[in-house]
Amino acid sequence: MAAQFLRLKLHLLANIFRRSAWQITGIVLGLVYGLTAAIVLFGVLAGLRFVPEIEFVRDLITVAGSVTMLGFALFPLLFGSEDTMDPRRFALFGIPNRRLSFGIALSSLIGIPAFVLAIVLVGMIITWTRDVGSTILAVIAAALALAGCLLVARVASSFAAFLLDTRRAKELSGFLGLLLVVAISPVVIALSSVDWARSGHLVLERFSSVLGWTPLGAVWAVPGDAAAGSWGTALAKLLVAIASIGLLWLVWERLVAKMLVTPGRETAAKSYAGLGWFDRMPAGRTGAVAARAITYWVRDARYWVSIVMVPIVPIAVLIPLAIAGVPGDLLALVPVPLMCLFLGWGLHNDTAYDSTAIWLHVASGVPGRADRLGRVVPVLGLGVIAIVVGSAVTVAVTQDWAPLPALIGVSTVLLLAGLGIGSVTSARFPYPAVKPGDSPFQQPQSTGAITALVQTFTLFGSFVLALPAIVFAVMGLLVDPAWNAAALISGLVVGVAALGIGVSWGGRIFEHREPEIMLAAVRA
Repeated sequence: MAAQFLRLKLHLLANIFRRSAWQITGIVLGLVYGLTAAIVLFGVLAGLRFVPEIEFVRDLITVAGSVTMLGFALFPLLFGSEDTMDPRRFALFGIPNRRLSFGIALSSLIGIPAFVLAIVLVGMIITWTRDVGSTILAVIAAALALAGCLLVARVASSFAAFLLDTRRAKELSGFLGLLLVVAISPVVIALSSVDWARSGHLVLERFSSVLGWTPLGAVWAVPGDAAAGSWGTALAKLLVAIASIGLLWLVWERLVAKMLVTPGRETAAKSYAGLGWFDRMPAGRTGAVAARAITYWVRDARYWVSIVMVPIVPIAVLIPLAIAGVPGDLLALVPVPLMCLFLGWGLHNDTAYDSTAIWLHVASGVPGRADRLGRVVPVLGLGVIAIVVGSAVTVAVTQDWAPLPALIGVSTVLLLAGLGIGSVTSARFPYPAVKPGDSPFQQPQSTGAITALVQTFTLFGSFVLALPAIVFAVMGLLVDPAWNAAALISGLVVGVAALGIGVSWGGRIFEHREPEIMLAAVRA
């Protein structure tokens, strides 16, 4: 039975090379990249064999191994794809649960991740060939580490296929993955600021002392403790590793048993009363477009990404600035303008998000100005909330009312200028976007440099239009607070003018280019 599962996994692995030429090229490049990384890590680990500081090497491998095992657990949950060895595929064959669990788990040994990990673990064995005892424990630890990583990945993959198989659940897991990546970035930035030459070993020691007693890092610390002479600690951590893998195996068996008798989840149909936002918005063409746009922003996962990223981007910018020593009073003035900048910028390709549904606007003869203005409404509402709430929080943090007019002026012009420029670019240069219903993290094919040019032009154009207000705001901070009023006035005037001109100009472009817009939607 085990041999049949291994042959099946080999056939599935071979089938990936029967796809299109471009897909095969991508697979080969990924394979080459993975093997190159594995060989490099193998060389590094083999080189650590000759480093005399055993404690430092142990701490380094423990932390790196813990991150590796955590990656095997999280990656299938957050960015998982279709599970080719889903236990439910074997439900009709009458295979006993224990035998099926063992066969599927054993098949995990065949695959690129297992091959790459095996190469790295051989390098770890070489690292600890310092005496007979540490070598024996290194071989045992490597086998346990391989089994633990593959088993935790197997459990995570099946869990994702079992509980996250609906579209909404996958979108939610994608959002959590995005948040995780963003949350890790401050940690990476903070670690990059550490003086590793002087205090790096202390940082590693602190992490290793904790991770070495957890299921994530115990198995990686065993041979290092043995090589350092701490045999009691090494054997205790070995027991922790064995117990963790044993518990994980029990979870895996229970999960397989549950999946074999449980049908796949189906998305429950929702019933809606009334017309939603179409009941709440004013009657008329602009109101109808605005109601549809608000509905998109509320329900469409593609727009959720923009909403989630708006408050996260300032955090990613503030952390390196804080590490660089920028005063806190100045840092508090940064988030609101940045949020308004990216809110306004998000409209630059809104027409393409309609996909082929744009034919409704073309066939019904919706005036271009009504189309442009209706799309602005939800973003404008979010921007007003961000400015009001963000400005209040900023004043509360800084305990200084003087910069408030400048903060409102700069934030307003960045928001309105982005909306105005986006109203033009989304009509004149709609490039391929993620289609409705697809994952918001799916990357559509886009030829040429039009994508980067439109994005850069919208972002840079918003900044240029906001430059007078920004200059006045800086003068208010450095020269005289009276300049803050000038920043407010210039921001409001330039912002309103940019929005009005952008909506009017974009509306005319939309009316003149309706056939081209429809053709672009069909081809995308």
